Amino acid sequence: MFKNVTPRQIAFWISAIITIFFGLILWTLAGDTNTFLRFNIIVFFALVSYFVAFSFIDNFIYRKVKLIYKTIHNNKAGKTHRRDEIAEDIFDDVEMEVMRWVVDSERQISDLRALEEYRRNFIGNVSHELKTPIFNIQGLLETLLDGGLEDEEMTRRFLQRAAKNAERLQLIVDDLLTIGRLESGDISMHMETFDLKHFIDDVMEDMEFSAKEKNIKLAYKEGAVPKFQVKADKEGIKKVLINLIINSIKYGHENGVTKIGCYDMADHILVEVSDNGVGIAKEHIPHLFDRFYRIDKARSTSKGGTGLGLSIVKHILEAHRQTINVRSNEGVGTTFSFTLEKA
Repeated sequence: MFKNVTPRQIAFWISAIITIFFGLILWTLAGDTNTFLRFNIIVFFALVSYFVAFSFIDNFIYRKVKLIYKTIHNNKAGKTHRRDEIAEDIFDDVEMEVMRWVVDSERQISDLRALEEYRRNFIGNVSHELKTPIFNIQGLLETLLDGGLEDEEMTRRFLQRAAKNAERLQLIVDDLLTIGRLESGDISMHMETFDLKHFIDDVMEDMEFSAKEKNIKLAYKEGAVPKFQVKADKEGIKKVLINLIINSIKYGHENGVTKIGCYDMADHILVEVSDNGVGIAKEHIPHLFDRFYRIDKARSTSKGGTGLGLSIVKHILEAHRQTINVRSNEGVGTTFSFTLEKA
């Protein structure tokens, strides 16, 4: 009954209630006054009370609510408004808009809390990653300054270790800058068409020395040798493939194998990099592409990684509007797969 009421309906009910009370009082106090006159007075009072109530509701309440609603609605849509554009049936719209606002506000608060938590974790991780090489360099130099310079062999060894830690610092900073540029869109993708097999052959040749150090063989999966032309940023995808192969070498078993396969998926090509290494526990998989996330921090640091490689991989592929996935079984191996646009 009272759903979607208009100002006129509200004014009518207010006028009716007031007129009934006024009529009862007038009829009681008027005594022998002419009935027709009393009736006219009541009708006149009803009309006056209706127009007063309607004017008050329309001008001081209803229009204000409509204006507030329209302002909220248009600000969300990035528009300006005029009074004559305001809809007539507004109360339900206001209620729905307020409910949307509440939901949006709760989501925004949740997102802000998540971002704050992410910021704290990120600052903590960056501090930890930078602190270790800085502390090592500081300790090595202080040892040399405290008398170690007299020993030529010790000086050379310590300087080599300091240089290695400085190189690690440089890698971390470079990777952070790369991620920052990818996120801000400062790095533009130079899309070009190229032969996928020739491209992968070149990358495998570049990685051959690193693989031989652990006696790991780089090979194609049977029946999955690429014969495709793809369209992508060549240098960016090279970073992706190198990062995935480096990971497979680092965490692969001695005398193991890293296999690459390519599969036709209509408009896209699926590229897989698989190893028969230690594998990854299920609880770690959702966090693999987080910055500085390490499954085994001590072992990962000793292997020389910055903890940013997979995060860079994800950002590069997202810049291509492509996806990357991972599946793994502990003790069996890991497979990373990503898509490329077919040319």
